[in-house]
Amino acid sequence: MEARDAELKKELDATLHARRELGEEYDSALVDSFLGKIEQRLDGTIDRRMRRHLAEQQMVVARGARSPASGVDSWGERFGFGVVSLILAVPLSAIAVVNAGLTGLFVSWAGIVGVNVAAAHRGSPFGRRRDERRSEWDD
Repeated sequence: MEARDAELKKELDATLHARRELGEEYDSALVDSFLGKIEQRLDGTIDRRMRRHLAEQQMVVARGARSPASGVDSWGERFGFGVVSLILAVPLSAIAVVNAGLTGLFVSWAGIVGVNVAAAHRGSPFGRRRDERRSEWDD
């Protein structure tokens, strides 16, 4: 039995002992007092858990990582991927026009758009690791 459970058991024993001594006319006051102590104990436990949970979330934010449960990429990653693809689009377009003309330009831009669409649908510009992927068949 945990120490907190032992303390609660002592409180209950004390309440029952006081009931025997004082009589039934004090039942409601004794029960209210005991329930108040339980409520305080629960409030403290919930408060500690919430503080721990908030601290964990703050650590994730402070480290610049995203929450693994959310699976959502940060706006900065998507924006960065889009900027890099546009920067690389300029020399790729020039090379494509020089070597294959207008057809090469269309093919290179189709590839650039395809890569960006695929990245947008995957949720991550670099894809997810195998262990992060979720499937309805994995459950």
